[in-house]
Amino acid sequence: MDVDRRLELIARNTVEVVTREELREKLESGVKLKGYIGYEPSGIVHIGWLVWIFKVKDLVDAGVDFTVLEATWHAYINDKLGGDLGLIRMASRIVRKILSASGVPEGSVRYVDAEDLASDKDYWALLIRSAKSASLARIRRALTIMGRRAEEAEIDSSKIIYPLMQVSDIFYLDLDIALGGMDQRKAHMLARDIAEKVGRKKPVALHTPIISSLQGPGRMEAGGEVDEVLAEVKMSKSKPETAVFVVDSDEDIRRKLRRAYCPPRVAEGNPVMEIARYLLFAREGFTLKVDRPAKYGGPVEYNSYSELERDYTSGSLHPLDLKNAVAESLIDVVRPLREAILGDRELAEAVRLIESRVSR
Repeated sequence: MDVDRRLELIARNTVEVVTREELREKLESGVKLKGYIGYEPSGIVHIGWLVWIFKVKDLVDAGVDFTVLEATWHAYINDKLGGDLGLIRMASRIVRKILSASGVPEGSVRYVDAEDLASDKDYWALLIRSAKSASLARIRRALTIMGRRAEEAEIDSSKIIYPLMQVSDIFYLDLDIALGGMDQRKAHMLARDIAEKVGRKKPVALHTPIISSLQGPGRMEAGGEVDEVLAEVKMSKSKPETAVFVVDSDEDIRRKLRRAYCPPRVAEGNPVMEIARYLLFAREGFTLKVDRPAKYGGPVEYNSYSELERDYTSGSLHPLDLKNAVAESLIDVVRPLREAILGDRELAEAVRLIESRVSR
């Protein structure tokens, strides 16, 4: 695969690449590139996560040596699943199964538990050097990467360590590429800013889009920072009504999509259109089939997101017809993932335990 094709594959379906020129230079060097994503095992996966899961496959296909960091200690610091590390580890096994069922064979990526990093004194030396290279104010501003506000560190000072751990993860793994959602931007920018100070490579940052809450934007405080706003409007594992989960039944998916926020003629901030754009049309050769009565225009097919957006924003496609079509295609995406998880006795039990903890 030539450099242009690899660049296109790595960069597609992202909001930004920081920077594209640096990525091209790395690809042209001929050196095997190392990439990663770190995630908190913190509950049952919702479809918003599939955006980055699909990107992992793109990077693997582009020849990137890829690591998936199971950020168990990070989840503990962030009070996920009641701080139960056993349950947090169970959640990470579910994500492994989803990656495999999504076409990312386990042998093609390396899974690393954050405990493996934390057990090495060199990791903590990197963290201390990183802390010496950034002000307390800068670290506090980065707390939004964990869905927290800066003032929460006044209550639990362990949260100050979190952004430093994320930066240290990147340096310790000697990465060329750091993948994450737009809500992780501050951590990646912090790593890029201090990389030279700690004698490490400056990573290229790939930022994927965030799928909006099915309930719509709701109320947001004026003047909020980008990642604070994202935390308020994105799908959330702790708010089941905002998301479609990979263990949801076919009828659950249809019901949730029927109730979803979907303003007529509006694509931006519309979760149904975002699902079509970032999940359905992200698949090679996908066609969205809209089955509607002749009196409403009859059946129609869309072979690209741009065609769909054109018709929807012009008003020629009704929100209900869009919802029904997206729901049926989303079911095709979710069903094999659900069957892979619930067909595994241990994982099915893990789902039950996690759901009982989250619902309390």
